[in-house]
Amino acid sequence: MPVATLKWRNDALVLIDQTRLPSELVYETCRDVETVARAIEELVVRGAPAIGLAAAYGVVIGARNALESTEVEFSKSVDEAIARLERTRPTAVNLFWALEQMRQVLAQTKGQGNRAICDELLTTANRLFIEDQAICRRMGENGAELLPETGQIITHCNAGGLATADYGTALGVVYAACEQGKKISVFADETRPLLQGSRLTAWELHQSGVEVKVICDNMAATVMRREKIACCIVGSDRIAANGDVANKIGTYGLAIIAKEHGVPFYVVAPVSTLDISLASGDEIPIEERKGEEIRRGMGKLTAPEEVPVYNPAFDVTPHALVSAIVSEKGVARAPFEPTLRAWAAATDRE
Repeated sequence: MPVATLKWRNDALVLIDQTRLPSELVYETCRDVETVARAIEELVVRGAPAIGLAAAYGVVIGARNALESTEVEFSKSVDEAIARLERTRPTAVNLFWALEQMRQVLAQTKGQGNRAICDELLTTANRLFIEDQAICRRMGENGAELLPETGQIITHCNAGGLATADYGTALGVVYAACEQGKKISVFADETRPLLQGSRLTAWELHQSGVEVKVICDNMAATVMRREKIACCIVGSDRIAANGDVANKIGTYGLAIIAKEHGVPFYVVAPVSTLDISLASGDEIPIEERKGEEIRRGMGKLTAPEEVPVYNPAFDVTPHALVSAIVSEKGVARAPFEPTLRAWAAATDRE
């Protein structure tokens, strides 16, 4: 990534305001829990790994702001910070995974004093950040093996550096392949209604020197029919035990089109995105967002005010449409469940 998506600086969380890209590169500084929570809700920061990291630092901010309180009030403030951050977005499991890491720190440091607890929370958030950077690199290397020496791919939404602490999940595979000397170019789905593909993916690929073309979501079938497409690569916000994948709305449709055209469909996500407690994608909670994102998504009225809008932010792609799932642990193919459970169990032991 040419710029850092998020960083801890001067006792605050500093985020790229992704709602302002690509026209402006603006940073938002978060010094209280509510600002972090709203940044997540309003998509200032987005992408499952980045949301988790932002939430972890949000807990640190909540603790530091209660540093001079009594032990009881301090504990209450941190619990309230975690509860507020849990309410931000329901689908991305990395959010809840990161907050659980912070809860474990609280349990392990109980009674050690407010300052010692704050220090350990910050150490843990920084560790998660560094680990995410390393995980991105390993996913990139694992996934790059699936790409040809020369080829075109299609991606949906944004699963690059803007969604993580390093160079991404799905786009991390592209970056790693390019670093290996492979000639990879990208068709970026526009990704309506908020255009994360055209605004964010195209921006970061262009900044990084990777050849990219933007297409409307409903052009993917024509592109697969007319162009030689090596594969589709997407990220994920939650993966069930059977390999069903929740990702940005429109991913399911892209997977169906890929299947029809014989194009491999790859999902790239860290093990922290696995939710082995869910048997299938039918159990994944799907966030529904405000109708105004569609009704006024382009800055002006594009649908009648009086007409209701249905706006799910995610959909679930059945595992039967997924060619492979790539994580920092390797590459899983059908049947997915034994490998996904083994990955999750190995991570629990580490």
